[in-house]
Formats: sequence, structure tokens, C-alpha cells
Amino acid sequence: MQIRYTKAAAKALMKMPTNAAQLIRMKIQQYAADPASLANNVRKLQGREEEYRLRVGDWRVIFSQDGVILDVLKVRPRGSAYED
Repeated sequence: MQIRYTKAAAKALMKMPTNAAQLIRMKIQQYAADPASLANNVRKLQGREEEYRLRVGDWRVIFSQDGVILDVLKVRPRGSAYED
């Protein structure tokens, strides 16, 4: 699966601590390679069409996927991840 980052997600990854950003990127790549490997950390978001969240410690990655492309929409701390 190909991974694309929105400007907001890329900016958030650049601003956060390096070790957290590396862990998040690694988990996103792991999910893209084998979605079943992180199935217990991924949930479909209610009330949003085709959006999912990946839990990485205290961080949440909001993304959408179509089987070919995984679009990373947002990377935020747990408390503010679901606000728009």
C-alpha cells in the first residue's frame, strides 16, 4: 500500500519529538505492509465516512484507505485527535 501524508500530518510529525515521530512512521509503514498486524490498534471512526484511527501510545493517527493508497490525514495527541 502506498502512503500519502497531508500537509497537516507531515507538519505535526516534524514538530513532535524525533523518537515519537519515528515510532509513528514505523507503525504506519507496518500497517501499510500488513494491516492484520495492527488490527487491535485500528478502529473505524463512527460518524465519519471511511476514516480510521491508529493508536500509537498517546498519539492518534487519523487515516483513510482504499486498498491501494493509505492517506494519513492527521497526527495528534490523544486528547485532541478527534476535534475538527
